[in-house]
Amino acid sequence: MNRVHRLMTLALAGLSCAMGLVSPVSGAAEPASAIPGDFGPPRGEVIHATLTSPPNVPPPIHRSHPAKVIVDLEVREVEKEISEGVTYTFWTFGGTTPGSFIRVRQGDTVEFHLKNHPDSKMPHNIDLHGVTGPGGGAASSFTAPGHASQFTFKALNQGIYVYHCATAPVGMHIANGMYGLMLVEPPGGMKPVDHEYYVMQGDFYTVGKYRERGHQDFDMQRAIDERPTYVLFNGSEGSLVGENALRAKVGDRVRLFVGNGGPNLVSSFHVIGAIFDRVRYEGGVHEQENVQTTLIPAGGAAIVEFHIRVPGSYVLVDHSILRAFNKGALAILKADGPENKSIYSGKEVDSVYLGDRAANLAAVSEARASEASGTLTKEQQIKAGESRFTGTCSVCHQANGEGVPGVFPPLARSDFLMADKQRSIGIVLNGLSGKVTVNGNTFNSVMPPMSQLTDDELANILTFARNSWGNGGEPVSADEVKQIRASTQRPAGAAH
Repeated sequence: MNRVHRLMTLALAGLSCAMGLVSPVSGAAEPASAIPGDFGPPRGEVIHATLTSPPNVPPPIHRSHPAKVIVDLEVREVEKEISEGVTYTFWTFGGTTPGSFIRVRQGDTVEFHLKNHPDSKMPHNIDLHGVTGPGGGAASSFTAPGHASQFTFKALNQGIYVYHCATAPVGMHIANGMYGLMLVEPPGGMKPVDHEYYVMQGDFYTVGKYRERGHQDFDMQRAIDERPTYVLFNGSEGSLVGENALRAKVGDRVRLFVGNGGPNLVSSFHVIGAIFDRVRYEGGVHEQENVQTTLIPAGGAAIVEFHIRVPGSYVLVDHSILRAFNKGALAILKADGPENKSIYSGKEVDSVYLGDRAANLAAVSEARASEASGTLTKEQQIKAGESRFTGTCSVCHQANGEGVPGVFPPLARSDFLMADKQRSIGIVLNGLSGKVTVNGNTFNSVMPPMSQLTDDELANILTFARNSWGNGGEPVSADEVKQIRASTQRPAGAAH
C-alpha cells in the first residue's frame, strides 16, 4: 500500500505540474502565468498613459490584451487658494490636489517615471496601493528636487487604488495634498456610463483658523492631534461648487471615483438627494446596492454609481456633517432636464444646504482686494455682504429680510437693528437669547453666535443688512468687529 500511495502521489504531482498549479521543483516560486492578474508579457505598441486633473477621468480602455504603459508624473510644490482669500502651499502630483488620475488595464506592465520639479524644496516619492512590491514603489522612487526616478510594476489586481507620497514625515507630505487615484480596469472593461468624475477628500491643518485670510502654513501639532482646519473635496472649498460644479442631465448614469487621502479622517460619503445604485466599497470587486452613505477609510477609495432622475443640485458631503458645513467638505453636481413631479416636487433649496457656497463670490473677492488696497467702498461691502448673507442668515431672516412672524424678527425696516450699530455687531458676533421687541412686536428665540465668521465677513453682512429692505445706515468696518471680538471673553472651547 505504501508503494501504491507513493505512485499515486507522484502521478498527481505530475498532473498538477502539467496544469501549472505547482512547481515541479520543491520550494520554487509559481510560474508567472499562474499568478492571478498576470496575463503574460505586454503586446502591441508601447502606450503613454493619458493623465487627467480632477475632476476629470481619462477615457475607458478598449484593449483586449495587456500592454506596456508609460506613466510620466511630475511633483510640483504650488501655492494656491484653499478657501476664498486663503492661500496654502500644496505639495502635488501633477500640480493639483488630488494628483493626476491614472488609468491602466489589469495585466499591464507599467513603467513609472517620477520627476521632482527643480523648484521643489523637498524630496518626494510615491507609494501606489495598486503596486505589489516593497513600499508600493516608494522604495524605488525617492527623488530629490530636479531629479527623476523610474521603476516598473505589473498591474495584477483590478480596482481603484490610492497613491500618495511616503517620504518622511509621511503624514506631513500627505496632509499637504500628495495623494491621488489609480484605476486598474478589469480585462473586460467597465460598464459604460454617461459621466465619470474624480472626487477625493482630504483633511488639512493650518496655523490660522478656518477661513482666516492670507497665506497659511501647515500646523504639525494640529495634524498630530487630528484637529483639521479644513476637510475638503479636491483640495479647495471652491473646487466643485458654483462654476466648478459637476454636470449631468436627467436620465444620465453617473460614476464617481471617490478617494480619501486622509491623512487622518474616515469619510462618510453621501450625496444628498441620491441613492447609490451600486457601490464597489473599499475599491474592491464586490458591490453593494441601494446604498445611502458609504465609509471610505483614509488611504481608501470606492466607486459609486447612481442615476439622475430629477433635475436640481445634488450636494456631495462627508456626512460627519459639521465637516461639510463648517470645514468645507461639500461639492455640487448640477443636473439639468425635465422635472418629474411624480418622483419629486422640484423645489430648489440651494441656499439652505449650501450657505454662502450657493452665491457668486466674485463680489467678496473684489471687496477683499479693495480692503487690502484701502479703497473699499460701502457699495462693495453691500455686494459682498449679500453673498455671505445667503444661506448664513437668510434661512432664519429670509432673503427679503422679513423674518418669520412670531419666530425670527425681521431685519427689514428694523428699529432694533438700526438703533445701535455696536449692539448689532455684538449680537451677531456673540449671539442673543430671550425676548426682544422689533417694530412693536415681541420675539422670544435664539440668535446663535456667528463668531466663526471673519471680521470682514461679519462687517460686510451687517453693512448689507443695514442698507437693504428700507434700511439706511453707515457701514460697519472690520476694525469695529475686531474691537468687539477682542473685548469678548469666551469659555474654553467656544467658537473663535
